[in-house]
Amino acid sequence: MKAILALEDGTIFEGVSFTGEGEACGEVIFNTGMTGYQEILTDPSYTGQMVCMTYPLIGNYGVNHEDVESEKVQAAAMIVKECCKKPSNWRSVMSLPEYLTEAGVMGIEGIDTRALTRHLRINGAMRGFIACGDVSPEELVAKARAIPSMEGLNLADRVSSEKAYAWIDNKPQYFNSLKDVVWSGKGPKVVVYDFGVKWNILRWLAEQDFDIVAVPSRTKPEDVRALAPDAIFLSNGPGDPAAVETGVAAARDLTEDYPVAGICLGHQILGLAMGGTTYKLKFGHHGCNHPVMDLTTEKIEISSQNHGFCVDINGLNFLEATHINLNDRTLEGFAHKDKPILAIQYHPEAAPGPHDSKYFFSRFREMVRSECGK
Repeated sequence: MKAILALEDGTIFEGVSFTGEGEACGEVIFNTGMTGYQEILTDPSYTGQMVCMTYPLIGNYGVNHEDVESEKVQAAAMIVKECCKKPSNWRSVMSLPEYLTEAGVMGIEGIDTRALTRHLRINGAMRGFIACGDVSPEELVAKARAIPSMEGLNLADRVSSEKAYAWIDNKPQYFNSLKDVVWSGKGPKVVVYDFGVKWNILRWLAEQDFDIVAVPSRTKPEDVRALAPDAIFLSNGPGDPAAVETGVAAARDLTEDYPVAGICLGHQILGLAMGGTTYKLKFGHHGCNHPVMDLTTEKIEISSQNHGFCVDINGLNFLEATHINLNDRTLEGFAHKDKPILAIQYHPEAAPGPHDSKYFFSRFREMVRSECGK
């Protein structure tokens, strides 16, 4: 079925839907990963975004039950050059078209993804609208322009869990309320603010023997204190960090008394809580091949990234930059000089991507041990 992608600047791309009739809208971004499409689709950080994969063939190893990063497909749509309809992999349980169709998410192919990627690199990420059949391109452009801008958009509260939950046996176990929270009694207790957390972050925290309870994004700091945690962790998530005002306020409060770490949106929220600012990148960092230098060791790591905003801590002398991006020199990590606070912008848990940066979790564990003796 014929499908059209219309961008807000009037650019039109024609392709074919591989998920049947439908519509989709959101910010159009590109991801440079060759694999990992299932993890990308289920990453809550892609909420409100239509993902163009730069690698030309997507779907060849199918979809399985293990490689998910949340309970559902989160991306607004997937845009590829060619979609494989008959995957070949011993772990595959269904094809990518079947997976997206079951989830009610649009997938289109036949788009010149090289041209689309180049257009986004030159002009920046922009809003887009996809529709099938005999539709008016001009009407789709108008619909794209009517989509809310990502700047000023609080999506973290939209994707966050509505209930607190423990992470046990590699899955969430929900509590009816915060008053019902029960710790397992194993390891230091960490409260994870769920701004759209990837499950692989929780898996790696569990690998470090943390006792994990995740709470909704709007949880008040006094309610977190009532849980008597040993540390706080701020998760990744979608949207504009400056719009997550309750999360920033909670981070500002809790950093006074607890060791705190953050990844991606959590890094941005911590930066704002410390008095920094955030700004939108032209086309963002999305993929699993971004070079980052760890300034504390001067080692270079290839990282997995997914963010459209960046932190500026210039003038905050009590903070120090710990990581920088070697492509554009943007900030990729910082730490407090006196308090147990550290954060990184990229994804040490990968999924998809290399494991060069997983040491971040052991650093967090050592920080908590140093502060709490646990």
